[in-house]
Amino acid sequence: MRLSVQDAAGLLGVSEKTIYRWIGRGTLPAYKVSDQYRFNRAELLAWAISRRLNVSEEAFVESLGGGGPLPGLSEAVRAGGIVYRLEGSDKHQVLRHLVESLRLPVEMDRDYLLRLFLARESLGSTAVGEGLAIPQLVHPNALEPAPPVITLAFLERPVDFEALDGRPVDCLLALVSPGLRGSCHLLPRIHCALRDPGVRRVLAGQGGREETLGELLRVESGWVEEAS
Repeated sequence: MRLSVQDAAGLLGVSEKTIYRWIGRGTLPAYKVSDQYRFNRAELLAWAISRRLNVSEEAFVESLGGGGPLPGLSEAVRAGGIVYRLEGSDKHQVLRHLVESLRLPVEMDRDYLLRLFLARESLGSTAVGEGLAIPQLVHPNALEPAPPVITLAFLERPVDFEALDGRPVDCLLALVSPGLRGSCHLLPRIHCALRDPGVRRVLAGQGGREETLGELLRVESGWVEEAS
């Protein structure tokens, strides 16, 4: 969601008149949509930091995805979708087709998102062994505040992701989150689920949507029982 002038004023703790004055000076990062100004929360906070404005800690927590309920593993996969026969003959092509398949707004700059995925891969392969990889996009400036999602993608053919076990990847669990909180919530749940034989079986067999979601929900139910 793009913030309104009123939202921006509340976030920065100033009057709307001050917001308009900053816009007029050309110093405040703003976008004009249908004759109305809109703002990106992360950009506003970065701007506030650079000018040493007194912004509450709660505002920064929210910009990283805090404050609201987070989805469970199966819910995140259902929201992100399951893709079959994802094309690509190398890592770059696979990630490009993955980005094209993500459930994102039409106006989203997918070339930019691809560069972010590739930048993450350049830090170290996201392959976790046995044909699985967990590409990650965690970037407050790239995505508006929204629940984190996981897109499960089965590849048309195995592709080298430079996995430590040397095995080509044929299944991706792409984690897309606008903040660190969502990533920290879902990433350990992905790794825990991948230790379950039933989940590994359905992923290896490229199971149907409801079968796959059912296995993930079964694993989650076990976590709830253990915690209760």
